[in-house]
Amino acid sequence: MVAYNPKTLKHHVVDYALIVTGAFLQALSYVLFLAPYKIVPGGVYGISIVLHHVTKGIFPFLPDGLPMGITALCFNIPLMFLAMKKLGLGSGPKTVVTFLLVSVFTDTLTLLFGDQPLVENDRFIACFYGGALLGLGVTCIFRAQSTSAGSDVLARVLAANSNMKVSNMLIILDSLVVLLGLFVFRDWAVPLYSWFTIFVYGKVVEMFQTENPSRAVFIVSQKTQEIKELIVDKMGMRGTFIHGRGMYEGKEKEIIFTIAERKDLPRIKNEVKAIDPNAFVSTMHASKDSPRPGI
Repeated sequence: MVAYNPKTLKHHVVDYALIVTGAFLQALSYVLFLAPYKIVPGGVYGISIVLHHVTKGIFPFLPDGLPMGITALCFNIPLMFLAMKKLGLGSGPKTVVTFLLVSVFTDTLTLLFGDQPLVENDRFIACFYGGALLGLGVTCIFRAQSTSAGSDVLARVLAANSNMKVSNMLIILDSLVVLLGLFVFRDWAVPLYSWFTIFVYGKVVEMFQTENPSRAVFIVSQKTQEIKELIVDKMGMRGTFIHGRGMYEGKEKEIIFTIAERKDLPRIKNEVKAIDPNAFVSTMHASKDSPRPGI
C-alpha cells in the first residue's frame, strides 16, 4: 500500500495550477494580441498562426481558417512521440497536459473573440503585451517543471545529432518560422514585429526566472563510458571528466561533471541508475556565470 504524502500531493496541485495558468496566458497572447496582427512568435504556434490566416476561405467547413489550437496539436503529438523515442521523457504527463490545455484554451478563446484584437490599430502594443503574456505563461510552465513541447523538442533532437548547442538550434528554428511569415504574408513588418515579440518574451522569462534553471551535476560511477554516451550522444549535452581518488580505498576514479537544466534532472538520474544502480549522483545550484563544461 502506497503511503499518503500530503507534501507530494500539495506539490502536484501547485504544479498543475501553474500549468493551467501558464497555458491560459499563452492562449490569451496568441488569440488577443499576436494572431490578429499576423505576428509569428516562432515555434509550433507561429506555424499555426500562418496556416490559420492562409487557409481562410479555402475550406467550406472551416471558413475562418484552420483552428490554431488543433493545428498546433497536429504538430505537437508527433513531436511528443519523437521526444519519447529519441530523448526519453522526464516530464511526459505534465508536457501532454500542457500542450493539450494550450490548444483547448486557444481554440475556445478564438470562438469567443474571433480574430478581433484586444487593441485596435496598434501592432506595437500588441506585440509588446503579447510577448509579455507569452513570457509569463512560459515562466509558469517552467516553474512546474514542464514544457509545451513544440520546437524545443525538435531543437533537442537535431542538436543531439550535431555539434550545435540546443539554444542555437532553437534560435535557428524559430527564425525560420518567422521568415515563413515573411514569405507567406510578403510584409517586412511581420518578421520585424515578430522578432521584437520574441525579444520581449525572452526578457520576461529571464526577469521572472529568479532561480537559475541550471544545475551542476556530479556523477561517480564505474561505467563512465556508457554514461558519457548517454549525456553526449543521447541527450546532446556536454560534460567534463574530473580525475579523483577515493579517500577510503585510495583508488583512482573518474567523475563526470555536467550542467543540466532543472527539468532534465529526473531523466538523467533515472537513466544513470539504469546504467549503473550503484552510481552516485549529486546536484547543486550552478552559478549564473559558470562556463559550459566540455570545450
